[in-house]
Amino acid sequence: MTSRALSALATVRAVALGYAPRVLQARGWVLCALAVLPVAFSFVGLMIGRQFGSFDSRLALHLFHGVLAALVLPIMVLVAAPGGIREDMEQRTLPLILVRPVPVWSLPFAKGLIWFAWGGCWLAAAGLGLVLLGADPGSAARQALALVLAFWAELAFMSLLVLVFKRGTLWGALVLFGWESILRVLPATLQRFTFLHHIESISGSRGGMVADWEILAQEQIASPVLVSVLALLLFGAACWALCGWKLQVTPVGLAGRDAEG
Repeated sequence: MTSRALSALATVRAVALGYAPRVLQARGWVLCALAVLPVAFSFVGLMIGRQFGSFDSRLALHLFHGVLAALVLPIMVLVAAPGGIREDMEQRTLPLILVRPVPVWSLPFAKGLIWFAWGGCWLAAAGLGLVLLGADPGSAARQALALVLAFWAELAFMSLLVLVFKRGTLWGALVLFGWESILRVLPATLQRFTFLHHIESISGSRGGMVADWEILAQEQIASPVLVSVLALLLFGAACWALCGWKLQVTPVGLAGRDAEG
């Protein structure tokens, strides 16, 4: 292993450990609440419903696709991404990090890794918690895996957008809530370019079926689980690499001035 690689790993470790306590601040607890509360409230509602003889066997499936994957996950990404290297650029603290010579390209991943680990843990807990709502343990495990991998890819993608564009958060929101929402009307080839397609492929279930009256709807396809897993992992890795390249070529002295939040 080269000295450059060792230096990058040391930087990632040092930055991640140094910034780790930040996940216990407001932003971190918001991520925790976003992931856990829907499952907790649904469990309470399920217990109350059972007292009156009401029970929806598909509650866990509806919660996963309709709430966790389609709503909670993108909101968590929008909350977490600005807490990465973008925060240092806005607050003009990036030069302080660079007082010592470090591989600049490794900094976006180092800071993003903290938020991925924190948010991923809570998403995994939420996915596995679907067992409490009647989900099969095997299905819940696949759903938890889908959420964590999608969080990896979406967080990296959003981190790249906020580095490249001054209004990156807005563009990211348009992608996560706009592009993703038209999955059902996209041709088969374009379906593969959505996060939801890979979430559904990994989880082994769909968020909704195409009705006969939906004349614009297209036939829904599924990718092999391994293909979707690799797609999300590699896409996330590529976005983190591009984040590092973007920061590497950005004049540090201009970072704070150009950042608009």
